[in-house]
Amino acid sequence: MTGYEYVTPEQLAGFDKYKYSAVDSNPLSLYVMHPFWNTVVKVFPTWLAPNLITFSGFLLVVFNFLLMAYFDPDFYASAPGHKHVPDWVWIVVGILNFTAYTLDGVDGKQARRTNSSTPLGELFDHGLDSWSCVYFVVTVYSIFGRGSTGVSVFVLYLLLWVVLFSFILSHWEKYNTGILFLPWGYDLSQVTISFVYIVTAVVGVEAWLCSMCDSSNEFLKLLQKL
Repeated sequence: MTGYEYVTPEQLAGFDKYKYSAVDSNPLSLYVMHPFWNTVVKVFPTWLAPNLITFSGFLLVVFNFLLMAYFDPDFYASAPGHKHVPDWVWIVVGILNFTAYTLDGVDGKQARRTNSSTPLGELFDHGLDSWSCVYFVVTVYSIFGRGSTGVSVFVLYLLLWVVLFSFILSHWEKYNTGILFLPWGYDLSQVTISFVYIVTAVVGVEAWLCSMCDSSNEFLKLLQKL
């Protein structure tokens, strides 16, 4: 990997003509999150680099992954008869997940606020986002875990591909149209995931297992009627 050029000279030359263009039509983002982010970004000093905000949010996602890997290394902690993840861990993970999501929402605003927006900054931001797609999905998996009452590893594999495909598809669309149409699923999933972590700390993982069992039973009854 020594001497590998992540960005070629030809691509660097094209950065001079590049202009960021995105469309966000998600009501949650437009009417709730953006006003919230506009308030949060004012807290940051103008000398704080947007890329540092981006990287800090990514580190929180990685920390959540490592924290959950420590308490649930084999994804069996949520299964009946196994030692569950402590409640305080779910609270910490939920808060940090929402904080990381917030930092991901304000880094671009900080860049525009300080007139420091660059194509390389966007590349750095979305490059880390592509890695985060893996980390936050695997972290959420610990809520349900493996085993007879959990979710199979194959389903986790499929979920990873769905999230990655959505991410890749939106950027492929931007490559062809010049406009990044931000997917609704990102904001909805991040808010929901953060909420689910906190709820898990209150009601315990057993609540989700019972819900999954009830859904499975209803599905089986429906198949029997057919």
